[in-house]
Amino acid sequence: MVNKNYSKCVTQDDSQPAAKAMLHAIGLTKEDFDKSLVGIGSTGYEGNPCNMHLNLLAQLVKKGVNESEGVGLVFNTIGVSDGISMGTPGMRYSLPSRDLIADSMEMVMGGMSYDGLVTVVGCDKNMPGAMMAILRLNRPAILVYGGTIAAGEYEGRKLDVVSAFEAWGEKVSGKIDEEEFDAVIEHACPGAGACGGMYTANTMAASLEALGFTLPYNSSNPADGDPKQDECEQAGAAIMNLLEHNIKPSDIISKKSLENALTVVTALGGSTNAVLHYLAIADAAGIQFNLEDIQKISDNTPFLADLKPSGKYMMEDLHHVGGVPSVMKYLLDQGLLHGDCMTVTGRTIAENLEGLKGLKYGQEIIKSVDDPIKATGHIRILTGNLAEEGSVAKITGKEGLRFSGTAKVFDGEYAANDGIANGQVEKGDVVVIRYEGPKGGPGMPEMLKPTAAIIGAGLGKEVALITDGRFSGGTHGFVVGHITPEAQIGGLIALLQDGDIITIDAVSNTINADLTDDEINKRKKVWKSPQLKVRRGVLYKYANSVSSASLGCVTDK
Repeated sequence: MVNKNYSKCVTQDDSQPAAKAMLHAIGLTKEDFDKSLVGIGSTGYEGNPCNMHLNLLAQLVKKGVNESEGVGLVFNTIGVSDGISMGTPGMRYSLPSRDLIADSMEMVMGGMSYDGLVTVVGCDKNMPGAMMAILRLNRPAILVYGGTIAAGEYEGRKLDVVSAFEAWGEKVSGKIDEEEFDAVIEHACPGAGACGGMYTANTMAASLEALGFTLPYNSSNPADGDPKQDECEQAGAAIMNLLEHNIKPSDIISKKSLENALTVVTALGGSTNAVLHYLAIADAAGIQFNLEDIQKISDNTPFLADLKPSGKYMMEDLHHVGGVPSVMKYLLDQGLLHGDCMTVTGRTIAENLEGLKGLKYGQEIIKSVDDPIKATGHIRILTGNLAEEGSVAKITGKEGLRFSGTAKVFDGEYAANDGIANGQVEKGDVVVIRYEGPKGGPGMPEMLKPTAAIIGAGLGKEVALITDGRFSGGTHGFVVGHITPEAQIGGLIALLQDGDIITIDAVSNTINADLTDDEINKRKKVWKSPQLKVRRGVLYKYANSVSSASLGCVTDK
């Protein structure tokens, strides 16, 4: 008999006749009351390619559960498309959606007394939100990622969603005309699946596989095709194995498994959003894990993957040469992963990878540790007078390792977009976008549009950008985000003026404004915190409950 820890209070208690009657109404039999009830939490909805197919995948998970003598019960939660909301007021809802997903999954599972959880997730904030719920609940659980989108194509050139943003930058700078711009937009995203480069969705999926919470190959199997559908049924069977052996999330996650996850993020050149999300995931698990831990991993892990946004290839290409398990096997063989960490298969990382052939011979996507793209990681945790509590930079080495320039200050993303489009940003500038932090945004929106515009205008190596907001996984260039303290609460970024000299050093891991203490104090005396941009609703609640970016932007402490 599979272990029933929670549903028995409903299905095996004679003092709960109404509950039993209602479960009969949904089609359960008396025999089903002896089985484990498995919640299948889907973030599926029609409005986003990352999520449009997830409700179908959830039904396949349910089939796998039911065929393994469990009872699968599908429920839904919300999602926000980062790509669709990017550069609009809707982006303010993106990061808060992570915590709402976590809250709603926890609420359904707790309120309905389900024994186990399988989450079926797609877009960027779905995965960390689901993981936070999994860890809060600490019931047997598996995460299923809906998979990556296929590449678009136009005139022989591979496209993805970031191609659309960079095409906008090329159009406003006069490099391409309206017809070519429209063609790129039309062909960039051909169907279901999450954004195709090593952006936030694929970053989180790959690293959660390394964390131990998905079945092998889950993160690199594309959204379309039999492998993805087969693995969903397998996940339904696998959750029943976890229930039978009472393997809980707390048996899987540890500081060592978190190190595995961030090692994969670093080797693959993943999104800076992973920093924010893993601080929150560790917090939900009650594990001490901070920015210093992340920097140590980056210092000791080479950047190996020639993947978009800074590289050439896409996740579908990695799938064809062996997928994420083959990358993990290579890292394990190099002594860069902890092989003894438990996973949702009931076996360790090393046991899951045993017998794999590894990366295909002659592949060019993953470089060797002897000839890496960069000897240390691309994620740099920078501190200094501009970021006393830390900031996060994504430095691949292609941009250089140091930038010093004059501040060009914008109070918000929209002002920056206008300034870039109007030619106000010039070579040697450090673009400052402030009042876009967790409280000031509110919601800490991503700055893909201004960074893509800078790249599209040909200024990627000539201009740096810093912000108390964050960046899309599709961002590349000399950029620093997550600056804390944020402008809304009086961090130094709020006091900057046009012409101030700012120096970013990815070797010494520092970010400083060339201002004396006397000048800083003089500016502080005249600065006043602006009113929050919202006065009611979910963003108001978020602004008043969210922690700083250096603590993961959590809302429940």
